[in-house]
Amino acid sequence: MKSDIGIIGLAVMGQNLARNFANKGFKVMTYNRSTEKAKNFIKEFGNEHLDYKETVEDVVQSLEKPRKLLLMVKAGAAVDAVIEQLTPLLDSGDIIIDGGNSNFKDSIRRSKDLEEKGIQFVGMGVSGGEEGALNGPSLMPGGSKESWKILKSMLEKIAARDFSDGPCVTHIGTGGAGHYVKMVHNGIEYGVMQLMAEAYQILKQAYDLPTNEISETFKQLSEGPLKSFLFDISVPILKKEDNLHHCNQLVECILDTAGQKGTGRWTGIDALKRGVSLPTITMAVFARNISARKELRMELSEDYEKKETKPAIPLEEFVGILEKALYAAMISCYAQGFDLLQVAAKEEKWDLDFAEISRIWEGGCIIRANLLNVLHQAFQKADGNTPHLFSVPDIQKTLKANHKAWHTLINIGVQHDVSIPAIVTSLTYFEDLTSAQLPANFIQGLRDYFGAHTYKRTDRKGTFHTEWGEL
Repeated sequence: MKSDIGIIGLAVMGQNLARNFANKGFKVMTYNRSTEKAKNFIKEFGNEHLDYKETVEDVVQSLEKPRKLLLMVKAGAAVDAVIEQLTPLLDSGDIIIDGGNSNFKDSIRRSKDLEEKGIQFVGMGVSGGEEGALNGPSLMPGGSKESWKILKSMLEKIAARDFSDGPCVTHIGTGGAGHYVKMVHNGIEYGVMQLMAEAYQILKQAYDLPTNEISETFKQLSEGPLKSFLFDISVPILKKEDNLHHCNQLVECILDTAGQKGTGRWTGIDALKRGVSLPTITMAVFARNISARKELRMELSEDYEKKETKPAIPLEEFVGILEKALYAAMISCYAQGFDLLQVAAKEEKWDLDFAEISRIWEGGCIIRANLLNVLHQAFQKADGNTPHLFSVPDIQKTLKANHKAWHTLINIGVQHDVSIPAIVTSLTYFEDLTSAQLPANFIQGLRDYFGAHTYKRTDRKGTFHTEWGEL
């Protein structure tokens, strides 16, 4: 009996997706460059639905037509190398799926190259980490509508479930649309985590709360509007004791330098190229960059004394302020991501369904949150006339109600020398986008003075230049 799908690459994500497919009744054939790793994997998890082959050629021959091959290898050159190896072995109509964190431009290129050979290419974003891959991820497949018709039933069975028990997968769009949406998902993820980290730092620095008490505060926050996967997992992370007994909680002994794999940076770079403002997400990337300069930070901290003053607002009252401000900041972060998606959709001619994107992020993915159901309903009500989130009545009501708390939180951070760049930039994005008048007119005057860059007027059409006079 032929296999339903072949999976190439058996790192943790590849292994767990293979097990997920097999657990749903699909016959899966796997391959890994290290045969020993594949053998050990099958020895532990293999069954009548899950097996391996020692060569790529054997995997291809084992598959039902049209063949479906899921690549779970490192993004970049490795993906191209495997595609080059596979292409001569495949027939017209066969499908190659790239499930890694590939750059959407690479997916566009690969899609065009393989289309010329009659092979279908699907760049598919996969979110949910190791657990999601095994028990149900959020899936963002791009590619042709024809490939989606073939893959739809399989992907729906292995996907996570949304708030209405629907599968967290939809056809995103052609070319690189799937990987683009996954990239923006990861950018939002960067922003949300930075917002949470800044909330942690305020509680620690301004209120001098022990980490286990911060855990209790985050538990309280996770039970309200902020309820999400990231808030849920923050509780055990902050509560976990250090088994080496060097710190009370393990997180206190984790070095404060955050890593990154590039998707957040790609999101910021792409936003700059498209002329879209993405301050919370880009600031989250910059914050990680600064965190990496540990040695310099340690040196400079000796030269600058931080304030140690008692907060003017009692902790019980502050937690309510923090909840409202964080919720508003997270709405701002999501709004920035969706604004970028809307601009990219027009420029790339992708027919993105924003209600569907919100829906498939309700389950399985890292940024799954109750807020996404609010966004899903907002985009559904828009009925194709996609608004900026700040223009959605329900969102407006929330932002107006939380606006004062947002300002108060920032004031407390400033008063206690706590760095809260993502919280601040999420507010400045909101203030700028909801202001009828910005100081860019002054900037245009400066540009025209030193470079004759010209400007436009408010009272008449045309382009103007002024001789401003001597200094």
